[in-house]
Amino acid sequence: MALVEQNIEDACRKAGRKRQEVSLIAVSKTMPVSLLKEAYDAGARDFGENKVQELLDKIPQLPKDIRWHLIGHLQRNKVKSIVGKTALIHSVDSLRLAEEISREAVKQQVDTDILIEVNVAEEESKFGVHLPDALALVQQIALLPGVHIQGLMTVAPYVENEEENSIIFRKLKELSVDIAKKNIDNVNMNILSMGMTGDYMTAIREGATCVRVGTGIFGRRDYTKRQSEQPQTAERHGI
Repeated sequence: MALVEQNIEDACRKAGRKRQEVSLIAVSKTMPVSLLKEAYDAGARDFGENKVQELLDKIPQLPKDIRWHLIGHLQRNKVKSIVGKTALIHSVDSLRLAEEISREAVKQQVDTDILIEVNVAEEESKFGVHLPDALALVQQIALLPGVHIQGLMTVAPYVENEEENSIIFRKLKELSVDIAKKNIDNVNMNILSMGMTGDYMTAIREGATCVRVGTGIFGRRDYTKRQSEQPQTAERHGI
């Protein structure tokens, strides 16, 4: 945790940015509550989970001031369970999903902050709207009650040299600037959720306001008991 914090401070300084401009999300998927408590005691207040049920299981076991982020793909049939439980849903990538979130938010009389997930790299294995379609999706979702777009999110490819992802992060930043210029009602572009354990310093340089770090905080995950999940694929999503 301390090393990640230091790296963020260094990246911000090199980019001419203030440390408070970047939020650190401790990606705690598959991690036991005991490790989350250690991270909390070390100062973490934002935690990211990939699966709805795991997030719901952990919420009552941890302090109430934690801000929970759903960073994994959200299925429409899980929306009812998660609305009202998160500070931010990072992974909205379709109008149908947004409509379901809106219906549930209105029913529960809560406001739900979301990010639009953009598949900048156009990887077939990744979720997210493609760049050319992102603006139209934002404009459609902006009309829905109970849902508030706060920015964009992307999952960059796994690379050996993190500098290779700078173009991915730059494109997302450019998209956010273009959308912001449209001055669309109910749309903010204040949050850019991009950068994981392998490339968060590059992401900060390119404008990230939110980085998602798991392995860098908790160590590598053991997937040997999760045969349905391939380690490399899992590690690409939110570490």
